[in-house]
Amino acid sequence: MAGRKLPLSTIRKVALSFPGVEEGTSYGTPAFKLRKKLLVRLHQDGKSLVIKVGDATREHLLQADPDTFFITDHYRGYPYVLAHLDKLNATDVSKLIERAIAFLVRGGKG
Repeated sequence: MAGRKLPLSTIRKVALSFPGVEEGTSYGTPAFKLRKKLLVRLHQDGKSLVIKVGDATREHLLQADPDTFFITDHYRGYPYVLAHLDKLNATDVSKLIERAIAFLVRGGKG
């Protein structure tokens, strides 16, 4: 889907398909949470997602696909990765949310 921004409606549909995931806001943007803990949110730039995946997964994603995944100085030292919406499809978002849930279930470790 490169070159075409993934719509919020698709992200919402995928996120809410996971049991217990609820929609809310974070930093004034649409966000999806499990047990009131952030999993994924739309970045305020409107062009990327912020995903809580843990340090190890973040480093793997950054190395494996640097055209899609990145971090900003704001997120250095935190277990988040950003992803360009024009590089993702619904399957990608589903897999990323699965990773975010797994990270949360592990108690934010790894």
